[in-house]
Amino acid sequence: MNVAYISLGSNIEPREQYMEDALKKLEAHKDITIVTKSTIYETAPVDYLEQDQFLNMVIEVETSLKNIELLHACQQIENELGRERTIDKGPRTMDLDILLFNCENREIEGLRIPHPRLHERAFILIPLFEIAPELALPTSGVLIEDLLHKISEKEKASVVKWEKA
Repeated sequence: MNVAYISLGSNIEPREQYMEDALKKLEAHKDITIVTKSTIYETAPVDYLEQDQFLNMVIEVETSLKNIELLHACQQIENELGRERTIDKGPRTMDLDILLFNCENREIEGLRIPHPRLHERAFILIPLFEIAPELALPTSGVLIEDLLHKISEKEKASVVKWEKA
């Protein structure tokens, strides 16, 4: 069985519904089992700033799928939830990114494992550390906790536990 960590993000309303729908679709997949889920966080946009706040979380899954098959399953769910790729890093109904897959370090067919910017994203590191504080990057052996310590306090402060209205 393979172990993967996947980030979920949405900043188009209804954000909460898109998060719930993505989790349901992942749970319904016969080859994917969600092991644990982080808290949902509300986060400021990064890179393309002219967009609404995101809801983000990270999940751990077990899967019999190969890494590229898991990527295709995630992309299918994004498409089913109306994801449009009109602005690079722009608003989205759902973004599913494979962060880690076993201890792999590879780049194939549009998939880089570990996720190429994982180490510099508070909105990924905070929920990932919440569910897997013992994890280390397969590329360097650096602990997620140590990566989190390198993130600025300002960026960490932009990642806030989300409270339903």
